Amino acid sequence: MQSTALPTPEQHGIRAHSDGPIVPVQTRSERFRSTDVADFAPITGREHEWKFSPVAAFADLTSGELDGSRLEVESTDVPGVTVSWIPRDDARIGRAGTPEERASANAWSSFGEALLVAVGGEEAKTVTVTRSGLGTGPRAAHTIIEAAPFSQALVVLRGIGDARLTENVEVVVGEGANITVVSLQEWTDESVHLASHFARIGRDAKLKHIVVSLGGKVVRVNPSTHLAEQGADVEALGLYFSDAGQHLEQQVFVHHDAPHTRSRVTYKGALQGEGARSVWIGDVLIGNAATGTDSYEQNRNLVLTDGTRADSVPNLEIETGDIEGAGHASATGRFDDEQLFYLRARGIPEDEARRLVVRGFLAEVVQQIGDAELEERLIRALEAELQGS
Repeated sequence: MQSTALPTPEQHGIRAHSDGPIVPVQTRSERFRSTDVADFAPITGREHEWKFSPVAAFADLTSGELDGSRLEVESTDVPGVTVSWIPRDDARIGRAGTPEERASANAWSSFGEALLVAVGGEEAKTVTVTRSGLGTGPRAAHTIIEAAPFSQALVVLRGIGDARLTENVEVVVGEGANITVVSLQEWTDESVHLASHFARIGRDAKLKHIVVSLGGKVVRVNPSTHLAEQGADVEALGLYFSDAGQHLEQQVFVHHDAPHTRSRVTYKGALQGEGARSVWIGDVLIGNAATGTDSYEQNRNLVLTDGTRADSVPNLEIETGDIEGAGHASATGRFDDEQLFYLRARGIPEDEARRLVVRGFLAEVVQQIGDAELEERLIRALEAELQGS
């Protein structure tokens, strides 16, 4: 029998504001933005950007006072790359994006100086910036990665040790530059990390943005990419392994805003243990000026045990019909029994066969980094996760 119940306002794609009438839900590109935390209402957990998140676990980062002093940072000394601190009124701050939610705005309102990673030179180079010793108090940070026109580099932004951190990371990619940015979360088990990444990609420039989340109790890394000029290209990749009681979240936004731009989004994760949780939300907006766009996004989750939960929500909004192509896919499932049977039939024990299947599933993302030493270290870390250590 068909239900005759009236649909709720939320099912109509509308919501009620406390100070006004019911209004249509805004598209991702039309969300409210501000660098002032006071402009955002307190978080209840019912907001569209927070409804999958354990908001009580990080209330001190969204509403409390934050320590905005310099973080303890170590960086490799690489020709063509300078790492320095700049004041918050520097003109280079704010070019890539503006906060869309309270945690990001609280970090923006609180940081004293920004860490600037300036990349120049057309030769390939690798620089690693490691943040550690952050302690257990609530902290704020702001980082800018600026790639000069036609520069090339791999920039690794690594977090280790204890942390309760909310931060913003801006990536500005100049004309013709080719940059890989790896955000690597290897925090301790009780750490909490909330991050908003904003990227602006210039004409004929390419950004490969890779999020790797392994450590931390709650980790929420939300990258937003603005394909602002003709020929801009982004590969947004993600890898996560959620253990018992661990919450790993990614909300990805790609805005095609210029002709003949390209994006590929691939996030892959594994979950094992009671209460392991992952959240992936992928938003792609193809604007009315973005003719010739080529876009595809996908999320794949591998469930290793009972008691886990993976939320996966792909969204695609197209404002012009003159595109090369656009699509999205999402899948969550268990082991491929055929692959296990194939390996066991060749004398490989079941536990080892399972590890090989998971390693092969996740290695696709690791191998996109382009640094053999880092790739091997991450493979070893994944092996340790699989063995529960």
